[in-house]
This record gives sequence, structure tokens and C-alpha cells, in this order.
Amino acid sequence: MTHGFVHALAPRLRRTAAVGLLAGATTVGACGTISTQQEQQLGADYAAQINQELPIVNDAQVNAYINDLGREIAAAGDRHIPYRFYIVNAEAVNAFAVPGGYVYVNRGLIDHADNMSELAGVLAHEIGHVEERHSVEQMQRVQNANLGLNLAYILLGRAPSGVEQAAIGVGGNLVFARYSRGAEDEADAVAIPLLM
Repeated sequence: MTHGFVHALAPRLRRTAAVGLLAGATTVGACGTISTQQEQQLGADYAAQINQELPIVNDAQVNAYINDLGREIAAAGDRHIPYRFYIVNAEAVNAFAVPGGYVYVNRGLIDHADNMSELAGVLAHEIGHVEERHSVEQMQRVQNANLGLNLAYILLGRAPSGVEQAAIGVGGNLVFARYSRGAEDEADAVAIPLLM
């Protein structure tokens, strides 16, 4: 796998994730708060898409190891949801989590880790995002922003033009695509006791 492949695939994955976040936000629609059951279903849907888009490592022994390690760390958390861990066959040093306990770590991160404690720290950080429901919070912000925009257009008495819809989509993706610094700090704070 070349570094260029990862960069070529990244925009498509971001589009898939952004569409998934926006679809997830509209799926839960008027219910307000996303329940744990809804979060797990959304996560399962995202994971199915991600597993089709990304080159997932299919080595049973390696997958068993990463899942055993990840689940041992997650067992110290408060949510007690079923976590699933995947290795992406990509050289980039990266890891991410989607709602419902699905955690992905790139092979490049594993290759660059000096020891298993570093890998455990990354897994704990990603588990921290799931424990704090950061992805769910992002979905709810998208949902609220979309509701506000829809109300504004209702008050204006017109639908957004194609250009306005595209600008709103791009702007929304940029605003909600990454966790905030506060969310990263929270994930770190959750990770530390998970590793004790």
C-alpha cells in the first residue's frame, strides 16, 4: 500500500463519513437525543460502509489480538457496549472511532508504535471518544444546524438554491468533520484511567 493510495482514498472516506453523519442526523430526525441503541445501529451501518471502502486486514490471529487488547481496555469504561476493532491496511499513522464502539487503527500506526503500550494508549483514546459519545454529539450538532437552516428558509419563504445547498454542505462538513480540541482532551482524560 503506498502513501499516495491513502491520500487518494481519504476524500472518498471523508465523503462517506460526511454523508453518513448527515444521514444519521436526519435518521434520528425529530427524536432529539440519539439513544444508545440508535448509536449502535448507526455505527453498524457506518462500519459496513467503511469496511467496504477501506482495505481491512483479514488476518484472524492479528484481528483477535487487536480485539482482545481493545476489549480489555474498553471493559474498564462505563458504557459496556460491544466494541469492535479493525486494522486498516494503510501506511498512514491514524486511528478513528465511529459511533457505537467501532474503532479503526491503521497498520502504519501499529508499525510506528515503539511498543504495545503506545498502541494501547491510542486504542484507549479512541475508546474515550466512544465513551464520551463525541460522534453522537457531532451528529446532534449537525441535526440542530440543519433544523436552524430549514427554519430560516421557511421564514424566508423559499428553498435554498443548488449553490446554497452545496455551500451549506461544504461548510457543515468542514465545521463538523473533526473533533474539537475539547473533545480530544476529554478522550485523553478518559483514556488514562482505562489503562490503569
